[in-house]
Amino acid sequence: QVQLVESGGGLVQAGGSLRLSCAASGRTFSSYSMAWFRRAPGKERESVAAITWSSGYTYYADSVKGRFTTSRDNAKNMVYLQMNSLKPEDTAVYYCAATRAGTGLRRVTDYDYWGQGTQVTVSS
Repeated sequence: QVQLVESGGGLVQAGGSLRLSCAASGRTFSSYSMAWFRRAPGKERESVAAITWSSGYTYYADSVKGRFTTSRDNAKNMVYLQMNSLKPEDTAVYYCAATRAGTGLRRVTDYDYWGQGTQVTVSS
């Protein structure tokens, strides 16, 4: 079992930055691949970024590539999403997710555990 708690969301102006954090419980955190998803109002939940247990592979959606960076600290059971050059279309609830899988990693159905989400609002 893994429990996930996101933090770091808030209101920011376009062009600004935010850093989301996801705290994970469980002694086997380092064996899980982690991801960030988001859901904008009226839209489906979509993949933003993913990182394997060893940080050897990362994935980014085209819409955030070059602006967002995900990282993890297995010693602290933490995953991060650094978001730079934020745009109004980045406004969404952002979720942290975990899976034991090491491949795929881009679909909602690839993940077994989810946090409660944190709101990010980017004003124009």
